[in-house]
This record gives sequence, structure tokens and C-alpha cells, in this order.
Amino acid sequence: MQLAIFSNYDEALIRPPTGQLLKWIGNKHRFSAQIVSQFPRRFGRYFEPFLGSGAVLATLAPKEGVASDIFPPLVEIWKTLVENPEKLKRWYGERRQQSAKGDKIEVYEKIKGAYNTKPNGADLLFLCRACYGGVVRFRKSDGFMSTPCGIHDPIPAKKFNERVDDWYGRLSHVEIRKADYSEIMSEAKAGDLIYCDPPYSYSQAILYGAQDFRLDELLESISRCKSRGVFVALSIDGTKKSGDLFCKIELPAGLFEREIDVHCGRSMLKRFQMEGQTLETEEVTDRLLLTY
Repeated sequence: MQLAIFSNYDEALIRPPTGQLLKWIGNKHRFSAQIVSQFPRRFGRYFEPFLGSGAVLATLAPKEGVASDIFPPLVEIWKTLVENPEKLKRWYGERRQQSAKGDKIEVYEKIKGAYNTKPNGADLLFLCRACYGGVVRFRKSDGFMSTPCGIHDPIPAKKFNERVDDWYGRLSHVEIRKADYSEIMSEAKAGDLIYCDPPYSYSQAILYGAQDFRLDELLESISRCKSRGVFVALSIDGTKKSGDLFCKIELPAGLFEREIDVHCGRSMLKRFQMEGQTLETEEVTDRLLLTY
């Protein structure tokens, strides 16, 4: 029975969404199938308390799930997708049309200004698809989004609408909440599954960290979940610069039963910092830690 529960899925049979809905730092879209292949074959409810781009959530497409974040504009986007996908299409379509008809940079800055005046999901939805390198960056001093306009045009509204339809079908059984990770994780019961993808300690200094937390406190929450019989998977920093830098994070002995390397390719964040250069030596590997 244990082998049936924990044997890996056939990764080749796992079908991620055809395209990203949001561009977001730490987006797991390209390797979401590898992550999902390590999940238990059977589990109860699925919880994802650091929602971000939702790539793993959409790839898994759980029959019953709860996904959360504490960043209101991001939660607004995901709640609108699940509750009113046509509204989400209108949000993007109206701003994409403005961009196509006017000066792209001028329109982008106008929308960014509107967002910074009153943060909201409608503006953030367009900005994350139109900003430079998909790096949604916020100033620490005042929380203003500071990323400039991207070089390439954001995807056409028709293509975005197709993605909305795909993602809506995958997330139709997911409840979206604005909540702290500890609150969501405390609800999980024996046999449930939690996937944690928190802000990474080696890259969050210039980025919106999604949730203000300490890793040691998150690890304590994971320990409590494990003691209740909850399955927990955690993505954290691994190696950078083709393995030259190993991100040293102290982990409690015995908390995790397995560790998987997830090869993420070149660093999108570093490319942004280096003004778009192709960085042959900036390979990144994440660590996927499993309590089962």
C-alpha cells in the first residue's frame, strides 16, 4: 500500500497548462510536471499557501483545493479567474487594447501609475504580462511597483482568453483565499497535501516577498503538519551560478524524508539585474523537500 501511495507519477503523462496566466518571479511553469510527479498518488484536500503564479496548482488541477496569499491584488486576480473568468478577460483586453492603440511605454506607465495610486488586480494582471522580463518588482520604501515596460509586446487578448479558459477549467474546484500561510496550513488534516513555494531567501531582497515570514517559523508549521499525518512538499533555494553557490539553509533533522533537485535553467532575476544579458553561468537548481 505504501508503494502505491508514494510511487512517482509518470512525469510524461502530466499536462501543465499550455501557457502561463501570470508572469511572476519563481514561476514553476516549466518544471511543474516534475514537482507534481513527486506528490503522493492519493491524498485528501490540496493546500497551496504561497499562491504566486499558480503553476503547480494548475498542473495538479486538484478535485478539492485551497490556495491562498496575503497580497490582495494577487488574490483578487485568482478569485476573479475562479468566480468570473469573463471579467478577467475584460480586464486584460481593455488594457491590451490601450497598449496596442497608443504609445506602449506611455500606456504602460499610465497603468502602472494607476496601480501604484490604488493597488488592484485588474492593473496588476496587465502589468505582470507587460513588464520587463516578467519581474514584478516593488520598492521597499513605499511598495510601489518599479519594473519598467518590457521590450516585447504582451500577448494578444485572444491568446490570453484561451489561457483563461484553460486555467479556469483546472482551478474550478479550488477555493481562493486571502490568508496567512500558517492559518491555511493549520486546516490540513491527516492525508491532505500541502505544497509550499515561499519567497526564496537569496532573491527576495528586491522583490515583493508575497508573505512576510521567517523560514524557521514555516518549518515549525511543516513539522506540526507532519505530526498530524499531513504530506508536505517544500520548494526552497538550492544552487546558483552553475553550482558554485549552494544556498545554505539549516533544516531540522528528520523533518524531510526525501530531497529532489529541480533544475530551473537560467536565472530570470539575474538576467533582469544584468539588463537582459544571456547568462551562460547563471544556472539555478531548486531543492524540493518532501516529508514523506
